[in-house]
Amino acid sequence: MTQDDLLAAAQAALSEAYAPYSQFRVGAALLFADGAVVTGTNVENASYGLSLCAETVAVARAFGDGRRGGLVAVAVAAERAVPVPCGRCRQVLHELASLDGADPAIACAGGGERRDLRLSVLLPEAFGPGHLGIAG
Repeated sequence: MTQDDLLAAAQAALSEAYAPYSQFRVGAALLFADGAVVTGTNVENASYGLSLCAETVAVARAFGDGRRGGLVAVAVAAERAVPVPCGRCRQVLHELASLDGADPAIACAGGGERRDLRLSVLLPEAFGPGHLGIAG
């Protein structure tokens, strides 16, 4: 699967986003080493602080499916602007990626623009399980 294919999966997912307040729908897709793709969408809440980003929802689904590592690539898509993962999402993605030392490629697309990055660029010197003395 290419990054373009993964972005297409993220774009398809964003149609299911629950964003009645911001109208800023976001979809995310995670690609794993075995070829599996797990998607997520943002879920807003009237108590704004309780809203969930698409990336966090996708990672939670992956953990719920029993995935522990194997993250190869991430795609995040929106309609109006390039949705680069926020700090919380960067940390959540790092938790999953750090379980096997991965540094996934991240493609972000929206508003006719695209950015291709690595998680290590988005979250340098990341905090993870190793900082707690827990083997990853």
